[in-house]
Amino acid sequence: LGTEILLCLSPAEVANLKEGINFFRNKSTGKDYIFYKNKCHLRACKNMCKHQGGLFIKDIEDLDGRSVKCTKHNWKLDVSTMKYINPPESFCQDELVVEMDENNGLLLLELNPPNPWDSEPRSPEDLAFGEVQVTYLTHACMDLKLGDKRMVFDPWLMGPAFARGWWLLHEPPSDWLERLCQADLIYVSHMHSDHLNYPTLKKLAERRPDIPIYVGNTERPVFWNLNHSGVKLTNINVVPFGIWQQVDKNLRFMILMDGVHPEMDTCIIVEYKGHKILNTVDCTRPNGGRLPEKVDLMMSDFAGGASGFPMTFNGGKFTEEWKAQFIKTERKKLLNYKSQLVKDLHPRIYCPFAGYFVESHPSDKYIKETNIKNDPIELNNLIKKNSDVITWTPRPGATLDLGRMLKDPTDSKGIIEPPQGTKIYKDSWDFEPYLKVLNTAVEDEIFLHSSWIKEYFTWAGFKDYNLVIRMIETDEDFSPFPGGYDYLVDFLDLSFPKERPRREHPYEEIRSRVDVIRYVVKNGLLWDDLYIGFQTRLQRDPDIYHHLFWNHFQIKLPQTPPDWRSFLMRGEQNGSGTPQVRCPGHSIL
Repeated sequence: LGTEILLCLSPAEVANLKEGINFFRNKSTGKDYIFYKNKCHLRACKNMCKHQGGLFIKDIEDLDGRSVKCTKHNWKLDVSTMKYINPPESFCQDELVVEMDENNGLLLLELNPPNPWDSEPRSPEDLAFGEVQVTYLTHACMDLKLGDKRMVFDPWLMGPAFARGWWLLHEPPSDWLERLCQADLIYVSHMHSDHLNYPTLKKLAERRPDIPIYVGNTERPVFWNLNHSGVKLTNINVVPFGIWQQVDKNLRFMILMDGVHPEMDTCIIVEYKGHKILNTVDCTRPNGGRLPEKVDLMMSDFAGGASGFPMTFNGGKFTEEWKAQFIKTERKKLLNYKSQLVKDLHPRIYCPFAGYFVESHPSDKYIKETNIKNDPIELNNLIKKNSDVITWTPRPGATLDLGRMLKDPTDSKGIIEPPQGTKIYKDSWDFEPYLKVLNTAVEDEIFLHSSWIKEYFTWAGFKDYNLVIRMIETDEDFSPFPGGYDYLVDFLDLSFPKERPRREHPYEEIRSRVDVIRYVVKNGLLWDDLYIGFQTRLQRDPDIYHHLFWNHFQIKLPQTPPDWRSFLMRGEQNGSGTPQVRCPGHSIL
């Protein structure tokens, strides 16, 4: 284990540490640290928010002098416990080692395990022209030719993602299915449907059910829903993090986890003849921020907009002006964060990808117009201004020849653009078949019995938390659906009261399009389809993000869907503990 000295304090500086929080900067490295002193006990950490690397400052609302606040998104860290308090009950900060020397001076140390990609290092060999080719297909999907092997990342090439909220911005090359069928291996980074896309995989499985697919060993399995999806893939390989997977004598890859969402997000390093390609996909802090420097090609997300926040929120501060300003500021922060990351890692070539989606269904016109995304060209210009990194803005079917680009970045054949007249942007989407599938859930017989509500939330398993939600089923325009359900859930004791309880309680009102909420409920799917798919409208009082609640419904729901068959067989139509349901208009109860 390597140990790095991050900061030295003289005996005088140690003596001057005050009770509570102390900020320090190492003047020679420009890096910032926080000490927390409690009598003679000292704790320390980097002054860097786990979320997106923002800087902490004193939290003026904290009267106990224990917490600091991030300048980026107002995350708060209690330095006395090293736990984040906003979002509540969420993350822990990595602590540093404090060591006193014999003169009462102080050393701040970080224990650095060796980087896993440095094990059995290989020197880069010369690449022939055409030996390594990277072709962009759509969104986060790249087709890599590595010698005589082919590898594909995250194939989403047809249909929607997140229920019906996301559609492809780019028209995939017409031979995409042939390309997928010819792959020797496919890497799927995580379970979100713009990366693990069942409509695409279903098409592939009809032709090659045994295609080798590789995923990281995340806490929630990437393919947790495979059996229920009806897609017949028979060769899914779950590999441990941080270990080289040898494909042939020249090719190996290593999957790494995300520091913020280790339970679901991963990224990958692919190495061919000593040349590294780094794909950080959607990771917020890939590998906790420790990544290989000076790789040959790096690709990452850049666009933003992959969340229901703040477009789907109403009431309180969420005016149109506030949302527009927030989105503008947020995108700028993301742009600067990505540009800084690229500058720090200094790859030879950088490619922004995994942000090429559009909210093209007519019912989501409002989201499409307000959810402005970063422009890849703007990011690339920012990178070029700050470094000598070569950038590539990919178009579907364009191919980068790594050997040529490394030898001469100005080689006109280094990047072959798609032929003149190739359709780049989609202008029509086949909405109907996908909406029809969602719509079948609306008439499902489980929803004839109001006791489905108790059944569903009992299955979900979230309770003992002081939060009350009101769930309202709506039409396309988020007005109450005629005959739809409108009910309260009190998560403190998992009851379904007629009216809000008298005690103090946070409250959220969640309006959901009836087709999507019923499809999600019936199939035991994660609420990302609702939230990231823009299929809800939310109001909350007070305006607090309930991390435990959302994290449960977005990541931690049981991996087998509710047993609706036995629910119907029990015929508990009017059983005890039936939820109190307010029904507008004519009732289906």
